[in-house]
Amino acid sequence: MRFRYKARDAHGAEVKGVLDAQDAKNAAGILREKKLTVISVSKELESLNWGGWGRVNPSEVTNFTRQLATMINAGLPIIDALNLLRLQSGPHMSGAVGQIMADVQSGVSLSEAMSKHPALFSKVYVALVKAGEAAGVVETILIRLSDTLEKGRVFRGKVVSAMIYPAIILIGMVGVMILMMVVVIPKLTEVYKQFDTQLPLATRIVVGTSDAFMKYWWLIAIGVVGVAGVVGGYMKTPAGRRWWDSLAYKFPVMGALAREAMLAELTRTLALLVGSGVAIVEAINIVAGAVGNVIVEAEMKLIAKRVEKGFSLAVSFGESPSFPPIVGQMVAVGEETGKLDDVLSKLSTFFEEESEQKVKNLTTALEPIILIVMALGVGFLMYAIIMPIYGITNQI
Repeated sequence: MRFRYKARDAHGAEVKGVLDAQDAKNAAGILREKKLTVISVSKELESLNWGGWGRVNPSEVTNFTRQLATMINAGLPIIDALNLLRLQSGPHMSGAVGQIMADVQSGVSLSEAMSKHPALFSKVYVALVKAGEAAGVVETILIRLSDTLEKGRVFRGKVVSAMIYPAIILIGMVGVMILMMVVVIPKLTEVYKQFDTQLPLATRIVVGTSDAFMKYWWLIAIGVVGVAGVVGGYMKTPAGRRWWDSLAYKFPVMGALAREAMLAELTRTLALLVGSGVAIVEAINIVAGAVGNVIVEAEMKLIAKRVEKGFSLAVSFGESPSFPPIVGQMVAVGEETGKLDDVLSKLSTFFEEESEQKVKNLTTALEPIILIVMALGVGFLMYAIIMPIYGITNQI
């Protein structure tokens, strides 16, 4: 539950905020541990919504996982470890850890307690902790899990960082075009109207576009918002989601990049689950629920059913249209050698490297393309603006 509080710090300054706790008493205890004097604590009317990673940074979960593993490995009781982590975590993470600690104290297993916070701990995370509890190696599993979380975060960061520069350039181009249409072109149009001269075709196109934008900008805005709303609403339906996911990996360049990134995440997660002792069919079903694409999810569930019926994992992957041949070939090697988790881990590294190379190639190709488009756009505008001025000068 979420509680809104008002308190005073050591200097007497009033502090307000929101935190997550089991009840009002627990919320007041958390505030006192932070050296705050409680004035009031009230339950927030809205239901608890962690908003996925929006309120808790992914690195915070990674650090929590690594620190918990270190503390357990050092011999610290799990309750004491959770209490220490609760005290040093941010307000949202602290509330979740507090609830987990209370559940564990009441006799609930760590994995079951974590499963109550799906926005923080995914099905994969919970399954791994559960496997670690069964084998008595929770700290080892948590260390491997934190390494995998960090690797995934770094990989996604590289992809996003590589795309930032082209995105900024494109946004800048759109901004400049709007500025020209709204500010510059209307003023020049007034100048042109003072002289009875025939405007070139390029100038008429630019002036006409500017006039239409100025007169009907509200209609354009309504149209854009309306289309976005309709498309967004459709995308939330099962049919819309399936339609989009069927196209996601077919787009030129970006589709291939998204597919490589998906394969890297999928094989990395499957390697971690298999290496941690999770049964192969269960591991496949867990990954299917976390893959984020309904087409691939359906394929993964079909693979799980085939494996249950006695088909080899390599043959099942090899016959699936969602996976490249290398997956089936490498899985066959893993099954033959008994080192499936190692092979899957190497596959993940391969797909990561392929994704990073595609990102580099994409950004290398995009930069000159964007510059050429900018040059053509600026050249066209300059031609449209300057040519009438030459005509006016000749008349004078």
